[in-house]
Amino acid sequence: MEQRFFALCLVFSLLTGLAEPAIPENGIEIYSMHVDCKVTSRFAHTVITSKVVNRAEESKEAVFEVELPKTAFITNFSMTIDGKTYPGIIKEKKSAQEQYDAAVSRGQSAGLVKSTGRKLEEFQVKVNVAAAAKVTFELIYEELLKRKLGKYELLIKVKPKQLVNHFQIDAHIFEPQGISFLETESTFMTNELNDALTKVQNETKAHVSFKPTLTQQRKSPELEETLLDGDFLIRYDVKRSATAGDIQIVNGYFVHYFAPDQMPTLPKNIIFVIDKSGSMIGKKIQQTIEALQKILEDLNPEDHFNLVVFSGEISEWQSSLLKATEENVELAKQYVRTIMAQGGTDINGALLTAINSLDRATSAELLPEQSISMIVLLTDGQPTVGETNVNSIQTNIKKANDGNYFLYCLGFGFDVSYTFLEKLALENRGIARRIYEDSDAALQLQDFYQEVATPILKEIVMKYPDNAVLEITQNNFKVLFDGSEIVVAGKLSNEVDVLPVEIKAQALSSYLTLKEDANVTEKEQVFQHRKYIFGDFIERLWAYLTIKQLLEKFVSAKEQEQKTLETKALNLSLKFNFVTPLTSMVVTKPEAEEVANKPTEADNEKLGRHGILAHPGSRVVSGSSGSSYPFIGRDMMGQLGMPGLSSMDTFHFRGIPVAASIERDNPPLLTLHREDHLLPLPTFTTHFSYPHFILQLPSENDTICLTINGQPGIPINVLSDPGKGIQVTGKLGNRRQFEQFEIAYQKPEVQISISNNEIVIVEKGNGTVLPLTVTLPWTLTTSFPARGVNIRVEKEKSVLLSGMDDMSMKISYVKTSEHFLGLYITDGHFSEQVTGVLGQFYFNTYFGKTSNVSLRKSINVQGRRYRASRQNKKDYRTESSADVVSCWTLDLRP
Repeated sequence: MEQRFFALCLVFSLLTGLAEPAIPENGIEIYSMHVDCKVTSRFAHTVITSKVVNRAEESKEAVFEVELPKTAFITNFSMTIDGKTYPGIIKEKKSAQEQYDAAVSRGQSAGLVKSTGRKLEEFQVKVNVAAAAKVTFELIYEELLKRKLGKYELLIKVKPKQLVNHFQIDAHIFEPQGISFLETESTFMTNELNDALTKVQNETKAHVSFKPTLTQQRKSPELEETLLDGDFLIRYDVKRSATAGDIQIVNGYFVHYFAPDQMPTLPKNIIFVIDKSGSMIGKKIQQTIEALQKILEDLNPEDHFNLVVFSGEISEWQSSLLKATEENVELAKQYVRTIMAQGGTDINGALLTAINSLDRATSAELLPEQSISMIVLLTDGQPTVGETNVNSIQTNIKKANDGNYFLYCLGFGFDVSYTFLEKLALENRGIARRIYEDSDAALQLQDFYQEVATPILKEIVMKYPDNAVLEITQNNFKVLFDGSEIVVAGKLSNEVDVLPVEIKAQALSSYLTLKEDANVTEKEQVFQHRKYIFGDFIERLWAYLTIKQLLEKFVSAKEQEQKTLETKALNLSLKFNFVTPLTSMVVTKPEAEEVANKPTEADNEKLGRHGILAHPGSRVVSGSSGSSYPFIGRDMMGQLGMPGLSSMDTFHFRGIPVAASIERDNPPLLTLHREDHLLPLPTFTTHFSYPHFILQLPSENDTICLTINGQPGIPINVLSDPGKGIQVTGKLGNRRQFEQFEIAYQKPEVQISISNNEIVIVEKGNGTVLPLTVTLPWTLTTSFPARGVNIRVEKEKSVLLSGMDDMSMKISYVKTSEHFLGLYITDGHFSEQVTGVLGQFYFNTYFGKTSNVSLRKSINVQGRRYRASRQNKKDYRTESSADVVSCWTLDLRP
């Protein structure tokens, strides 16, 4: 079985924002960087310390940027500038709102944390550093490592972006159970860097140190470039005995780990519910088919399975679940290869079909008595057919399932409502997971299946005497999978000398009962005088686990229960100084106060595939006097037309109470009015305009919006890639908006003309086959599989072209007073021959100098420099007419 591991991920990068990529020119020098991670009984406490000095003769801006695990809680941050320390203070979000508003009104970044990927979120603080001044940054966060497929993993992503005189990573691990194995790996390691790595291990302790010299860091003796750019990994597991798990006690708190070894696997009854709607066309459906082929091969012979494939219509592969014999698996694989994407999305009907199938098989006693029944849903969109109200779907599925089967919901990409899927899963004993639209999406699906492929126990109850335990985390679990681990933590009564533990669970062939008496004094002695211990770590572990579980219960709780859960989680967050979704950290610096909020996975669906949560960029609100007022911050984004806000709202503009009046036209119009009437305030208006193109820069992980100043009717070379056989030209209309795109694809030869009126596909003949011409209207949702190109039209919304040698692009049908077309490259793996207005950005492009407020940059594109400003533009990639995208905006001439 292929192993995939849980990751504690840290990416550290200190940038300056003022320099070209050759960072030494900016005068900001990182002279010390230290990552110190202490892992005590799976609970990780990480301290990141970076020291910088400004060698320039003028003040410069330094940016402290760290990527940390999404499952971690920040506990502290501070800056020390010339001997004075500026701390971060964690408060309830409502209490931090005043500082947040004040920061926004001053035109400052009011958000320091954003989601950046599958497992990471980014913490970033900017500060001006005076000439010759020194700054020390220190960030601390904590996280409980989760065991996955038999291993724990620390992944430290090393990316200093310059040579560092004193660079060091230290990882101290203390596991009282004993360390069964320890290994390290790095993606950037060379023979020279190997000499900088030391690893010391005994029965219960390990220390991994990585301390490269300047010479070892260099790519070559003559270059000032660093080799330190990649992943540094530490993997380990602990020894386990055939007992009731391991109990550890410190200062009146206990933690109980239970992960039995060598247990027989319970059979699975599994139904895969696969979305094949039109939005899955292209790479998504190909990756799903690829993953299913592998997953079906990995079914155990004792398992039973079926497939439900749905769009607007629902198809069961078989009328009942079949045993996973070689013959049945091969038949299923053949069926999977015939799946084609088209039609709408009936999630409600598909899930009810799967539940009914399991109900029939259970009633007919066709399934093994001691088995686990589960449904795995994979979808990439919102329900559009049948029952489309998500609340009604949740109610229907919960009622039909009645707690009988596990429902795992996998959301493909960012078009799904993760909030909807998460509640759907949690109400039905499962979990939700986002599948990211990357080249390894098929592998992500397989990895998830591996996690749930081997159930070994069900209906597990961890029992502790009521008079011995005062507070406890979740202690009953529906299922335990091989390679994972159950963790229970709690507070002991003062009178307890011995903690009796009893575990009851259903195994394959018997009802399992395990008992153990833990001597409190003996257990506490294990942790005496250990340099690895960081304070009352078990108490903090208990608080961390309790907050996580309270927030998870909140998702599916009834309204009257949610307030109680939220209050308890908030109080614990404040008591233990955790930045959670209920708290904010006010970061003080010499010139401002900023606020760090913790993003959640559900936030991604509101802000697009790039996950920018708290720094959407800036826009200029112009008054009648001609003055310009920059606004930055997520709440201002909300004020400017995000769904759910009233048409009138009040906020602070430079400390003055202001009312915002929103007119929802195209583009939306914002008008600001003075609230207190004490002083005259001009009325401001702001217009968000549509860009011609929205472009994700792969090299910079940022977005560019492009507007072309061309002549109406004159063809413009939008993108030309001879290596891929793709040519895209466009024509501007009289209003200087694109009204036509011509796409030519040479493998085989297909031409696609997309205008405001229709989509025309021409497949060229070869002497024996006549050319084929197909016309698709904008008034229908439909698909056409041309040779080498899959074409999917969403009624009056967009046309998606996919399958062109791993290339995909979307043309949006933008509804304004005169409809026009906007182009977005959704997946582009170009050759180095690519040119054109868009193509030129994919190679040899980098950002240049940035102003102190990060609103202006220069962008060097293949040797030519352009000025860019940070703006919010209308985002035609989304269905909502109110959505905007933060991007670097350029005006280009072809």
